[in-house]
Amino acid sequence: MLLVTKGSIHDCNTRHAQGGIAAAIGKNDSPQLHYKDTIAAGDGLCNEEAVNILVTEAPDRIADLVGFGVPFDTVNGEIDLTLEAAHSVRRILHAGGDATGEHIELTLSERVRSLSVPLLEGYLATEIILEEGRVRALKTLNCARGTTTEFECHFLILASGGCGQLFKFTTNPEVATSDGIALAFNAGADVVDMEFFQFHPTTLHLPGVATFLISEAVRGEGGILRNAKGERFMTRYTPQAEMAPRDIVTRSIVAEMSKTGEDNVFLDITRLPPHVTTTRFPRIYRFCLEHGLDITRQQIPVAPAAHYMVGGIKVDSWGESTISGLFAAGEVAGTGVHGANRLASNSLLEVLVFGKRTIQRTRHQYETASAGFGNDVLTRIKPREPAQNAPHASLAALKQLMWDKAGIIRNRKDLTEAASMISAWQQSLPAVKNRASHELSNLILTGRLVTEAALLREESRGAHFRSDFPRHSTGWHRHIVLQGKIRSQNETTI
Repeated sequence: MLLVTKGSIHDCNTRHAQGGIAAAIGKNDSPQLHYKDTIAAGDGLCNEEAVNILVTEAPDRIADLVGFGVPFDTVNGEIDLTLEAAHSVRRILHAGGDATGEHIELTLSERVRSLSVPLLEGYLATEIILEEGRVRALKTLNCARGTTTEFECHFLILASGGCGQLFKFTTNPEVATSDGIALAFNAGADVVDMEFFQFHPTTLHLPGVATFLISEAVRGEGGILRNAKGERFMTRYTPQAEMAPRDIVTRSIVAEMSKTGEDNVFLDITRLPPHVTTTRFPRIYRFCLEHGLDITRQQIPVAPAAHYMVGGIKVDSWGESTISGLFAAGEVAGTGVHGANRLASNSLLEVLVFGKRTIQRTRHQYETASAGFGNDVLTRIKPREPAQNAPHASLAALKQLMWDKAGIIRNRKDLTEAASMISAWQQSLPAVKNRASHELSNLILTGRLVTEAALLREESRGAHFRSDFPRHSTGWHRHIVLQGKIRSQNETTI
């Protein structure tokens, strides 16, 4: 076994997860109820088998974390559970108030070190090498020395996170540059549901302050969204108000900002007793206070930002991709669990459940069938006429383009412009030679995958909203699979 990471073992999205992890362990909860909530949030596109696996195996994976030493918060000796949007009961476990991800990451990374698992930090994966259609090796770049090394392997598991750095405003750390999706797609693996990118409705919006997540749990504990006039507005958009699914809350905030001409709204948690706020959300409280905002007395200025890639490398129920021996787990994987819109706090659970199954599969060689979604639209990206007079490709230009043209509200004109611009960048990129150029190349490829899939889906569903096709279409009750290599004579070209 060998663990390879381009930075430190601590550089990951997990570390930044605030809200918690969902599991049906409460007295008034059940896997069936968790299943129902997940299916509802997925807006018609969840893989029901995968969701059933997720909710059924969740309690055992929580028991694993407890056994590893994750210090979940407790009340009277029992794990404390809180509520988040689109959950019908309190089922969110948390640790350190709003530092759940950090506690999980630190506990697991320390376990890796204590077990003396071979670890190479500062090695960027640059190419998956195949032999007769199966994984044979991984090519890497030593980021400090600029040297390349190949590591032979029988199985390769990608757990490289998402692609939040595609967008100008994001909750993701700088390492979230879609390395895994690009690696797999370039090797010929299929990717799925790339049009579904989830935007978080509430991130701190202060001049000169980096985007900072304000957890879903703040609304779960009673936080109210208000506009610039101090009016509560969510009740005008949906009966669920602040507890509606993220896509609805995000678009409602965008609509309200458009009405008022402001670039933010406010999240008001001042009605909670101060000691509740400071103990339940210590990281959020401290961060805001360091920037001159006391959230026990003042409203929090918030605006949406890019948060989570719902799609990813298409995998079966054991985590295996369409390439033999290549597996994926976590945000990089498209398990089908989230459908068109992830239910809050199912992401940490997903990587635990399917990560464990991936290890079981590689150890015991289970017989498994491919995780087809049924009526998929199989597509390959065709050459596109590149934009004329395209500006020089850069990370900043890509992030601005994706935010403006392929962000929360989309339409054919904007998406076409974005796809054409990205196509021009793909053709003009110089040879990659270091970490920064590899990351930019990976993001540009993924930006093309996102825009092409978003262009193809001519409807609005879950996290994907088209202003020119604002409603569901029964013809699109299916998945878009972008194929890395031609596999049949019946595939569609886009």
